[in-house]
Amino acid sequence: MTVDHAPPESLPDISPVSELEEITPASGVGSRRPSVPRWLRRAVGPVLLLVVWQVLSSAGVLPADVLASPGTIARAGGELVADGTLPNAMGVSLQRVAVGLLLGGAIGVSLALVSGLSRLGEDLVDATVQMLRTVPWVGLIPLFIIWLGIGEAPKVALIALGVAFHLYLNVYAGIRGVDAQLVEAGESLGLGRWGLVRHVVLPGALPGAMTGLRYSLATAWLALVFGESINADAGIGFLMNQAREFFRTDVIVVCLVVYAFLGLLADAVVRTLERLLLQWRPTFTGQ
Repeated sequence: MTVDHAPPESLPDISPVSELEEITPASGVGSRRPSVPRWLRRAVGPVLLLVVWQVLSSAGVLPADVLASPGTIARAGGELVADGTLPNAMGVSLQRVAVGLLLGGAIGVSLALVSGLSRLGEDLVDATVQMLRTVPWVGLIPLFIIWLGIGEAPKVALIALGVAFHLYLNVYAGIRGVDAQLVEAGESLGLGRWGLVRHVVLPGALPGAMTGLRYSLATAWLALVFGESINADAGIGFLMNQAREFFRTDVIVVCLVVYAFLGLLADAVVRTLERLLLQWRPTFTGQ
């Protein structure tokens, strides 16, 4: 019996090394969006707010006696700067904040060092400070007036009180948050108690102190607003009280903008100090 074999089908030629085709991304090189400067992105929100505000004021949706338009506010600010009223008021307010910040900072940091570096100091100081900080410091204004009169003293005392609590809490937390292994390493290197405090504890507590300083500056400006309502005859708060009596919403907004500008300027100073003093600490800056 004869079996007919069909001729084998021709097989494709398989080369030992297959060629790899270059794959081009679907997006393409030319589809990359141009990078927008960060300062421009951050300015979009405020600019849009001003535009909407001006449009609503021009359309009569926002009456002038309720809220002045941005153009009116800009003119009022220019007049206050031209006649020297606003610079003088800023100088008086800055002086009050500076004195209150120094006084409150000295008290808060000193108490934090006593309480944070010693268990005995913590037992004597911390409970009292924690009790006092729960009292609304704005509610102490009547007592300050009775104790200190209606001059500069109650205004400075109010600012110092708000600053002291923030610095105390953050410096104390920074001291107690120092890694115990760093302290053990310092002891193994032969550092005494004050050597550990100087070279290990205080540098480790510095980030907390900077955070406390930022909070303290914000509280200082808030306390200034309340303090300058105590029979003030100069300062930004005095301008606001005068404008309120005459329904000058433009001047009130100018004073609020000045408060915000001074607060941002103070925060920028603290950020600069952080970059200079905390160069050794790597941080996440966002993606």
